[in-house]
Amino acid sequence: MANEEQFDGVLLGLAQQITQAQGPGIDPLLNTFLGFLRRKTDFFTGANPEQVEAAMLKSVRLQLSIAEKEKAEKEKARKKQAEKKAAESAKKKESAPVKAKTADGRDTGVEIEILNDEDQVENEPKANSNTKEVKQKQKPAKKEEGNDEDDEDEEDKDLLKPNAGNGGDMDNYTWTQTLNEVSVQVSVPAGIKARDLVVDIAKSKLKVGLKNQTPILAGDLHANVKVDECTWTLEDAPDGRCVGIYLHKSQGTTWWPCVVKGEPEINTKKVEPENSKLSDLDGETRQTVEKMMYDQRQKAMGLPTADEEQKQNVLKKFMEQHPEMDFSQAKFT
Repeated sequence: MANEEQFDGVLLGLAQQITQAQGPGIDPLLNTFLGFLRRKTDFFTGANPEQVEAAMLKSVRLQLSIAEKEKAEKEKARKKQAEKKAAESAKKKESAPVKAKTADGRDTGVEIEILNDEDQVENEPKANSNTKEVKQKQKPAKKEEGNDEDDEDEEDKDLLKPNAGNGGDMDNYTWTQTLNEVSVQVSVPAGIKARDLVVDIAKSKLKVGLKNQTPILAGDLHANVKVDECTWTLEDAPDGRCVGIYLHKSQGTTWWPCVVKGEPEINTKKVEPENSKLSDLDGETRQTVEKMMYDQRQKAMGLPTADEEQKQNVLKKFMEQHPEMDFSQAKFT
């Protein structure tokens, strides 16, 4: 079981070819594999039907048992993580600073934090017990809308904007990526067969092209890949044919600026995961991702994040509930 993933690349390529030839679904894949056993081995003829069925059920039950165990472990880890986040969130709320507003709700541009006696700075004289201590932080100037280009780092000005798939559109190929995989689509003339191609995928190198011709794409990969989990296909395209290359990153959770070193690079700071993938996440993770995306949009417009909005609301309610409090006597540090 320790090496059960070593054939994933081969099986993935096989599954893709079967899907193209016989259509989607698990039945074509299972029938193809069982047909291989029937034609090339004595699996069906060397034993009686009961033994064949028992062998199949044994394998199915083994995989079901493993799947259930993995599901239970993931659920346990998810609950543990949720409890940890809840505890951290509760702790942050207890000491979180809030933004002060005027009585009519206008933002004063001041962020305050109510301090307890034990939170006072060492050697600092204590304030009167009827006086609340606050810390002041000046609100940053609001960023003017439409100035994203001006704020872009000088070193990023020559980088390309990522396409919809978080990759790049080049003259002879297009590529997209997720945190774990890279897909490259290389255009080739109509009528090209697999035997006419040169596709070499190594740990740190890639070469794609037609035999006896200059490679279309070749060089050192941006980062290493897991060769056993990489594959390629040849498919029909509207303007000819297309070589599809699927690379599995050795170092996951990273964005590549290019497929091959020396090729034009994209600005990975502008990569945005597809919103459509949110439906695949569990409820808690989805809320976290949606909050991050909301905060990112708010910051780009110079507006407060979700947490900052919450702090403003807390302070507003605090002031409404305590109209007797005189903030003019507050101590600013």
